[in-house]
Amino acid sequence: MEHTDILVIGGGIHGAGMAQAAAAAGHGVRVLEQRALAFGTSSRSSKLIHGGLRYLESAQFALVRECLRERALLLRLAPDLVHLRAFHIPVYGDTTRRPWQLRLGLTLYGLLGGLRQETRFRTLPRSHWDALDGLDTRGLQQVFQYHDAQTDDAALTRAVMHSAQELGARLEMPATFCGAELDEHGVTVHYRRGDREYSCRARVLVNAAGPWAHQVLARVVPQVRPPAVELVQGSHIVLDGRLQRGCYYLEAPRDRRAVFAMPWQGRILVGTTELPYRGDPAQVSPTAGELDYLLETFGHYFPAWRGAGRGQIREAFAGLRVLPAAPGSAFDRPRETLFHVDRAQRPRLLSVFGGKLTAYRATAEKVMARLAASLPVRRPRADTRRLRLVPVDPPGNQPGD
Repeated sequence: MEHTDILVIGGGIHGAGMAQAAAAAGHGVRVLEQRALAFGTSSRSSKLIHGGLRYLESAQFALVRECLRERALLLRLAPDLVHLRAFHIPVYGDTTRRPWQLRLGLTLYGLLGGLRQETRFRTLPRSHWDALDGLDTRGLQQVFQYHDAQTDDAALTRAVMHSAQELGARLEMPATFCGAELDEHGVTVHYRRGDREYSCRARVLVNAAGPWAHQVLARVVPQVRPPAVELVQGSHIVLDGRLQRGCYYLEAPRDRRAVFAMPWQGRILVGTTELPYRGDPAQVSPTAGELDYLLETFGHYFPAWRGAGRGQIREAFAGLRVLPAAPGSAFDRPRETLFHVDRAQRPRLLSVFGGKLTAYRATAEKVMARLAASLPVRRPRADTRRLRLVPVDPPGNQPGD
C-alpha cells in the first residue's frame, strides 16, 4: 500500500489550492478528482476575483480585507490569468443603495485594500454616460466607477494544479472515492481508477469536494457528523454582444439583489441568482425562472435588451455555493469558509465547506495551519505567495493531440 502525508478529494480551485500549499510545505500529497479539474463550481462561477464589495453591508470586514489582499497577490502572480476590470454602479431615483451609502462603502473598500491604486474609485461625469454601452440614462443620477478583477476560473484552477504538480503533488484523475477508514494514526483511503481499486495510506484526508462534500463524509468510517449547510444555486446567462466599457454592478428590480453584467469571451455574461438546491450536484442547471430573472434585470438597465426572450440566450450554466444553513435569504448569509474536523486535536479528516474563488490560496494556508499537529515537519519547497501561475492548456489541447 502506498503512503502519503495528505490526500485531497476534489479537483476544484480549493482542492488545487490545498495540493499546492501542501506540496509547497514539503509534504507528500495526492489528489483524487472524479471527473475533470474544475468540473463543478470552479468552472461555473461569476469569473470574478473580487474583494466582495457587497459583503460590507453585512459587516464581513475581515473577509473583504482578505479577498482584497488575495486579489492584489493574484494580479501580480497570474498576470496572464487575472485582469483588472472597470466596474460601474449606476444610481437611479429608485436605487436602494443611495449615493452616500455607495461612497461610504467604496471608501471603506479602498481603505481595506490598503489604498492601492486599484482600490480607488471615482464618479463619472455626465459627459461620459452616453458611452456606457447603451446603459439607460433616463433618471440616472450618478455613476460610480471602481475596479475589481476577472479570470477564467477553470484556467486558474488548472494553473494552480499544475503548480502543485511541479512541486511534487500527484493527481489521480478520473478517480472515484470509494471510502475511508479512520484510525488513531491516520486514514486508509480506497478509490477506483477504471476497473481497478486502489488503497492509499494518508496521515490526513482533506475533503474539498465542494457540493459533494456530504457524500464524501457518508463514505467515511467511523461516521463524522457534517455541519448544517445548504446548497445554493447560482445561474448565469451568456448573450451575444459586447460591453466595451467594462462591467456593471446592477440592482435587480425584482428583489434588489446585486447582479453583474460583464464582458466574457467576446460576449456578455450576466449573473448570478441564488436559489436553494436539493438535487444531485452533477445535475444542476438554470431554471426557466432564473433565465427570465437575469434577462429582465439586464433589460431593465440596457433598453436594447428589453423584451428579450430565452431564444436569445447563447449559453446558460449554474454552479452551487455551499452556505451555512440559516433562515432568511441566501444573499445575506455569511461567506466565510467553514472548516470541519473529525476531532479537535490532531485531526485525521478536515472538510472544507464554502469558500471564495478569490481567497483559495488563503483558505489553503488556513487548512495547513489547522493540520500542522497531524503532520510531520518537512522542509518547505516554496512559498505560495511567490509562486507564479501560468496558463495551462486543457486536456485535448496539448501539442500533438
